[in-house]
Amino acid sequence: MIKRILRQAATLLAIGIFCVSCSHITPLATSPWKPIQLPTESNIQDLAFTGNPQHGWVVGSDSAILETNDGGKTWENRKLELDSDKYRFTSISFAGDEGWIVGEPAILLHTKDTGKSWERLALSAKLPGTPATIKALGASSAEMTTDIGAIYATKDAGKNWKALVSGAVGVFRTISRADDGKYVAVSAKGNFYSTWTPGQESWEPHNRNSSRRVSSMGFTNDNRLWMLARGGQLQFSKPEASEAWDNEVFPGQKTNLGLLDLAYRTPGEIWVSGGSGDLLVSNDSGKTWLKDTAIEEVPSNLYKILFLSADRGFIIGQRGILLQYQGEAA
Repeated sequence: MIKRILRQAATLLAIGIFCVSCSHITPLATSPWKPIQLPTESNIQDLAFTGNPQHGWVVGSDSAILETNDGGKTWENRKLELDSDKYRFTSISFAGDEGWIVGEPAILLHTKDTGKSWERLALSAKLPGTPATIKALGASSAEMTTDIGAIYATKDAGKNWKALVSGAVGVFRTISRADDGKYVAVSAKGNFYSTWTPGQESWEPHNRNSSRRVSSMGFTNDNRLWMLARGGQLQFSKPEASEAWDNEVFPGQKTNLGLLDLAYRTPGEIWVSGGSGDLLVSNDSGKTWLKDTAIEEVPSNLYKILFLSADRGFIIGQRGILLQYQGEAA
């Protein structure tokens, strides 16, 4: 009797220890991120630097556009002469001195002088959807998507645009472009995703691989897919096929974590961000995770991670909050 009670107590103790270990995640000793409050309450949507690594821009809601000349330490508001101050600039991109901005209601801006002056370019009334993203590809060249997944390219500084895909994917939640021109888009409800490779006539739809709705997707540094789903789930596709996936992992070790974006700083170091200041890092390609607990104090959801190089990075939050990468994580 006593032995049975002791065995039961030992079993319960083991379960308790196991549960505690499941709910605990090791914190970073030192955060490599510095929070910056921009001089705006607008929600920032995107960030880009010119050919000069000290000179950059951020854009966002309420026609917000801010400029830095010290690598992102300080930012100043800039005013564009537009017909309204209610534009929501969704994307900005530079290739050297030449830059592009798109947003809604439908607007396309172009600069050839690092942003000293911006020209508004006309958009066709037949454009399917509203411009959503823009990617500068070189002299006079850029690639633009709309909010329903149309893809267009220009090689003459925006005078003419060529459709790269017939039809559209439909309203999407997120869309991401790989360096080689491939795209992946998550449907508005997160119940399926679509891929497109240059040369294909149309988007290719794929069913999600679990009951969890997909939050965001993108490309790994070795050109596979990553997927963030509700409940803090992360998966990587297998090299041989975009519909074959590795086992799911939960970086935050809790199912109520809302992960929003993922980015590589180096081939082996991955950062994921989420709601309520959640920020985690893996130094072994996603096998184990550490949490940046210092950033939990930042009162913001962290929507977008951008690494311009291994030592230059930013994370975009709400209401003018920006995190700047300061050095390697401890």
